[in-house]
Amino acid sequence: MATEWGGYSGYVADPDGHVWELAVNPFWTLADDGSVTIPAHLPEA
Repeated sequence: MATEWGGYSGYVADPDGHVWELAVNPFWTLADDGSVTIPAHLPEA
C-alpha cells in the first residue's frame, strides 16, 4: 500500500500467526555492509 510519505507498507502473518509490518522507504540507502543512510533533507511530499 502506498503511504503519504512516498514509500510502501503492509502486513503479513507468518505460519505461527505472528503479524509483521513490512515497509519500503525509497529515500534511505542501504550500503553493502547493511548499514542505512538517512538523508539530511527529504524531498517534499
